[in-house]
Amino acid sequence: MASSDQKTTAEVTVDAALDPGGLIRESYRIDGLSMSEARSIFLDWAIKLAPELQPQIAIRRLLALYAPYGGPSHPMTVVLQEGLGELAEAPHRRGGSRARRP
Repeated sequence: MASSDQKTTAEVTVDAALDPGGLIRESYRIDGLSMSEARSIFLDWAIKLAPELQPQIAIRRLLALYAPYGGPSHPMTVVLQEGLGELAEAPHRRGGSRARRP
């Protein structure tokens, strides 16, 4: 499937702050990765992400780097897109004094 001019995820160089420990890169190299494993890796990545980095921007950059290698149906691509969607949603108001008044 891969021709000699195509890169693999092993050849992609990424900033260590963007992908601490190469967790996301390695997830694209795991054969048969399940959705639950991808979510666990994503959570580990999110915990290790430097506080000065905005997760939404980091996820977009990771998708741009790695999604072409796994395709749109790869579990990590799906999880990253879900994470991006969760961050993009506007926060919902949870009530307040007006919500408690009759």
